[in-house]
Amino acid sequence: MDDPHTSSAPALRRLLALLASGAAAEELAEVPAEARRQGAAAAVLAEIDEAAWQAVSVHRTLRQHRRREAELTALFDTAGDLSASRDLDTVLQAIVRRARMLLGTDTAYLTLPDPVAGDTYMRVTDGSVSELFQTLRLSLGDGLGGLVAQTARPYATDDYRTDERFRHTDRIDAGVLDEGLVAIIGVPLLLGGRVIGVLFAADRTPRSFSPDEVALLCSLAAHAAIALDSAKSLSDTRAALAELNAANAVIRAHSAAVQRAEQAHDRLTDLVLRGAEVPDVAAEVAALLGGEVTVRDAEGGRLAGRGRDGRGLARALAASRTDGRAVRHGESWVCAVLAGQEPLGSLLLQGRPDLDHADRRLFERAAVVTALLLLLRRSVAETENRVRGELLTDLLTAPDRDPARLTARGRRLGVDLGRPHLVLVAEAAPEDRSRLARAAVRHLFGTRGISAEHGEAVALLLPDDGSHSPGQRAAQAAERLAGLLGSPVTVGAGRVATGPVALAASYSEGVRCVRALRVLGRAGHGAAAAELGFLGVLLGDGHRVEGFVASTLGPLLEYDARRGTELVRTLRAYFACGGSLTRAKDDLHVHVNTVVQRLDRIGALLGRDWDQPERALELQLALRLRLLAES
Repeated sequence: MDDPHTSSAPALRRLLALLASGAAAEELAEVPAEARRQGAAAAVLAEIDEAAWQAVSVHRTLRQHRRREAELTALFDTAGDLSASRDLDTVLQAIVRRARMLLGTDTAYLTLPDPVAGDTYMRVTDGSVSELFQTLRLSLGDGLGGLVAQTARPYATDDYRTDERFRHTDRIDAGVLDEGLVAIIGVPLLLGGRVIGVLFAADRTPRSFSPDEVALLCSLAAHAAIALDSAKSLSDTRAALAELNAANAVIRAHSAAVQRAEQAHDRLTDLVLRGAEVPDVAAEVAALLGGEVTVRDAEGGRLAGRGRDGRGLARALAASRTDGRAVRHGESWVCAVLAGQEPLGSLLLQGRPDLDHADRRLFERAAVVTALLLLLRRSVAETENRVRGELLTDLLTAPDRDPARLTARGRRLGVDLGRPHLVLVAEAAPEDRSRLARAAVRHLFGTRGISAEHGEAVALLLPDDGSHSPGQRAAQAAERLAGLLGSPVTVGAGRVATGPVALAASYSEGVRCVRALRVLGRAGHGAAAAELGFLGVLLGDGHRVEGFVASTLGPLLEYDARRGTELVRTLRAYFACGGSLTRAKDDLHVHVNTVVQRLDRIGALLGRDWDQPERALELQLALRLRLLAES
């Protein structure tokens, strides 16, 4: 049997058992404490501490995934309710209940407009205990809900009673006080750019709502809008049946189209529940509508399909974002993919210039399903980057403490630090730093790169495939990050490196490069130290003298070697004599005309600006470095 004083095996088995049983993180932390109490050897304690740390990390990651899974399951269940139920009250009640569950609030409710009274009323509540609150009516513009209905935008407040952004009324404030609500968030139910209701979630204690929570509530509001729209469509159909008995054939055709749309929506929902990706949904929609479907992200990058590029669609896409509906563009159709007010991408349908109402609704529902998938992908990517970002932070903070452990930890997270990587350092204005970190995650989405905030900048670690130079990749990153952020981003690249210690040194070189770009007035650009001329030699870790000398004096060195001339010696003498031809010819023991001819040849090889101050400084530095290397 293993001795717990000299072997870590019992403790490791205990950790595995606790993980398997879903034990709390505190129980995991108790294992190394128990080993200490039992007097385990120092080496055994170190191994148990490491295993416990890894177990806590796994426990945290599993807990995050379970939370995301619960949120998405609730969204998919709502989509299933929408497609399966014909009872509007049941669907709306399920949406409100799931809104409360997803955001973990004390209550949730939904208000609808009353066209006769000219105000809005409580349609569904969940978690409410106040009869006064449940019977509240709001005029347009009154309270948080009135402002949401008036502006068609989400609003949230940490403390409704003290928030002066909303028009308070005695009746509304009394209802909120009677219910005991403090923090409230409301999002609009949009149909064709028109607000048809407001979905709320509220807590009885102060609370801030995150952008992800706003996006999730907006997705539920989109489902509620579809439910109300479907109910209205069904009501309109029944009225038409009662009034137009002579048009049975038309009604049957319409019913068949609606059924086909519902079946298609069921198929799309089933795809999502089975873990399909965006290309799978695009292929399914293309087959259902008999056209070519292209999916693009918010920056216009192609995610699926083989349709034409996205140029020329900006106006149609803007109209679709405003109306929340598909918009015709020539012989094509465009539909924005939205999470609330946030644009996630677009769908383009080609080959079907004419869409009836049912097919158009199917196309729009495909955009909702695509939004759910993209939200899922983004959530997973953010979670993975947070875990990997901790590795990058530790690597840059103390790379030489235990490089082998860092390398092993990276391998477990899918980051092979034993292979060449490129380190980029991105910097924006101080007030944009947190937004820059989120933009870096989006920039690396779909790659094997990772990012993390470090110091006053954001560090990006990317595998090097040799397809582009460090300077090119820095320039590309600066342009893309600036587009995502909406403000200038300066990016410095270190050298390609392998291993924790070398990568940390590469990061330091990138930091110095960013500082040099600012000093040179090139903020908002991207570059590598090697591209900054003699500054690159001063900034580079290890000072790449040979490369600088070769790139600066290369044409002269090659000419001298090939023809046996003394152009390099002549240039050195010319600079040493302060640009005096007379003193240079005496130093070289040649005629002054010979010096002039050699300088003309130097100008032909190096370019006419060789004697300009900045270029001359680089040449003199290269000559001095070569002289030092030869001595």
